[in-house]
Formats: sequence, C-alpha cells, structure tokens
Amino acid sequence: MQTRRVVITGIGVVSPIGVGRDAFWSALAEGKSGISGITLFDASGLTTRIAGEVRGEFVPQDFPYQKQMRWMDRFTQFAVVAAAEALADSGLDLEKEDTSRIGCLVGSGIGGLTTLEEQHKKFLERGPSRISPFFIPMLIIDMASGQISILWKLRGPNLAVATACATGSHAVGESFSFIVRGDADVMVTGGSEAAITALGIGGFCAMKALSSRNDEPSRASRPFDKDRDGFVMGEGAGIVILEELERARARGAHVYGEMLGYGATGDGFHMTGQPDDGEGIVRAMRMAFGRAGLAPEAVGYVNAHGTSTQLNDVCETRALKAAFGGHARSLPVSSTKSMTGHMLGAAGGVELIACLMALERGVLPPTINLDEPDPECDLDYVPNEAREASVDVAMSNSMGFGGHNASLIVGRLKG
Repeated sequence: MQTRRVVITGIGVVSPIGVGRDAFWSALAEGKSGISGITLFDASGLTTRIAGEVRGEFVPQDFPYQKQMRWMDRFTQFAVVAAAEALADSGLDLEKEDTSRIGCLVGSGIGGLTTLEEQHKKFLERGPSRISPFFIPMLIIDMASGQISILWKLRGPNLAVATACATGSHAVGESFSFIVRGDADVMVTGGSEAAITALGIGGFCAMKALSSRNDEPSRASRPFDKDRDGFVMGEGAGIVILEELERARARGAHVYGEMLGYGATGDGFHMTGQPDDGEGIVRAMRMAFGRAGLAPEAVGYVNAHGTSTQLNDVCETRALKAAFGGHARSLPVSSTKSMTGHMLGAAGGVELIACLMALERGVLPPTINLDEPDPECDLDYVPNEAREASVDVAMSNSMGFGGHNASLIVGRLKG
C-alpha cells in the first residue's frame, strides 16, 4: 500500500466525438459515434475507408502556442492541446510552482507517422536536401512529452512510453508511481495518437484487423457484438493531471478522483494476440486490486479494452470472469471504443477520463451497436444507452501488441 496518495485534478481530451472534456462527455452519454468516412487522405483503394477522425479546427483561435505547433506532428499537436486543457482545468499557477517537482510522461503507440510519410515523399520526389530539419524532432514518440515540458517549463521527470495500445494506461500508471515514491509531486500524463494515414490504415488493413463496414461507418465499431468484423481506427489525446493529495487539498483543487491501483504485466505469448484465457490482463487486474487494497467486489464499473475484434472481445470476457469471479455477472462493463474507435496509444488516457467522468456524473457510458451479443460475450456491457448509476470505484483496462497489459483503478476521494 502506498503512503503518498495521488489524485486527478485536471482533464484534457481531443477525440473523434469532441474536443474538450465537456464535448467528449456529452457525446459519450448520448451514445454518439465519431466514426465516418476518411477525409485525411484518399482511402479509395483500401478495404477500410472509415475511421474516427478529429474533425474541424481542434486548436482554439486564442490558443497561445499556435506558432510553435507548426513544427509539431499531428500527434504532438493533439497532446499539447489536451495538456493545455488539463493544466487550465487543474488550476495550477505554474508561475508560482516549483516546476522541478512537476513532470511529464506522455506516450504514443506509433508517433509521427504523418511526418514520416510527408518527408519520405519529399525525399523520393526532390532528394535528401529537401528533408525538413524538423523531420526527426517531429517524428519521435517522446516529443509529445518533450514539447509539453518545454512549453510549460516543467522540469520534473520527462519521458515517454510506447507500449502500443496500452501506452496511455502505462503512462498514467508509471506517473502514479513517480508521485508515490516521491520523485515528483505533479505529473502531466496520458497518451496521444494520429495514425490515420495511408500507411497506418493500409498496414492494419494488411493485417485484416480493421472493420470493412464502409457503408455503415457509425455502426462499424461494435464490441462484443456477434457481427463485429474488426476494430475502427481513432485518433486524439487524453491527458490528466496527477497530483499528490495533500498539496492538492492545500490549494483547494477540484478532485475528480483518486488513483488507487495500477497493474502492468506481459503475456510472453504472441506479437499481436493474447492467450485465449487472457492470463496476462487477469494478472494485471489482480495486481491493481492488490495495490489498491481492494477486493474485486469493490469495483462498480469497468471500461474494457473492447476493441471489436473477434479474438479480443472473447478473451477479455474470459479474463473479466477470471479476475472478478461471481461479481463479473453483476458488474457493468462497457467499451467506449464503440464511439471513439480505437485510439491506440491515446486510448488508455481517454478511457481513464471516461471512468473519472462516470464517477463524477453518476452515468455509465454505453457500448453502442451491441445489437446481438456474441454468445461467448455474456456479461453486462451496458448496451446502446447510458445508464445512471452511483459508482465509487472504476477500472480501465488496456492491452497492446507485443503482449503489454495495464489495469488502472480510480475511485471517489474518501478520507
């Protein structure tokens, strides 16, 4: 059991269903899909031509860092915008803070794929002398964390993680650990992704991992449904501010919830698949229970990894049953990927935010498009409509290619 308690005091979101915390939550509660035809590039030659794009102008006109953002890849831009919202939401006055005690850990599963494609095209067409000097700094995964640290002059721990689709959750979990052991008092953390590009979508098409329900984009992401045919790519960023409890109390900060538990494990099994019984994520959940000092029955809601692929949804259902025992039958579980699509490295941060908002608003987001559940997916997935429910503790699960598993537990602040 940790001695330093950690709370969440700020939230920032860039997502296919809304930019900003309130727009994001409103769409979740309404069961609104953010999936539509791809506009970021010509996808006409691909088997999948749909995705969850961040639409329109995601940078407010009065955003203070628009000039610097010209030299950032799209994934870094998303992270900076989400971080700006989270920091403003936290009420931290950085002019008065010791910023050597404020760190940043923001990850990405893929990083600057847009920049890579653009600069490679320029190289082929115009030669190496035309490669931008900003190419490498725009491309690398750690630059989302680096730019946030630079823009806000944060001088505490500054690093990134890259664990595919578990990235956002690992970033938050490791940031939690930094504060618990006293290496920082505040961490800006989460994940960001912008991989809706010709190579990104094309690569997942080659794996046959994506839904090809191109004629019904809003119905394509359907976790746990019998007729699911693959996941739908999403993009965006989810950033939270973690803060040591006593300093948050001392400055009168609004607290969304407390970080209670974190578990991280590896499958040691396969590049892209999980064991049939989900043994790795089961251990991650049990590790999170142990760190939180909670019995499984204390958890009142789970935001599932829930990708809408044939193998993942069955595997995760089995894992939930193993980790929660008899409680699994009465435990509400939903996949917000049914609305946002799979945001890859950003998913863990965004889905943790969904858990925090559910705790605060007393509403559980639904799994939309769940018309006929797979017989092997037989839990309560909060189908199609949000549900009012008072929940004290919530869990968010993530799994990534390479066998990475992460489980986070948050709860209402008590005591």
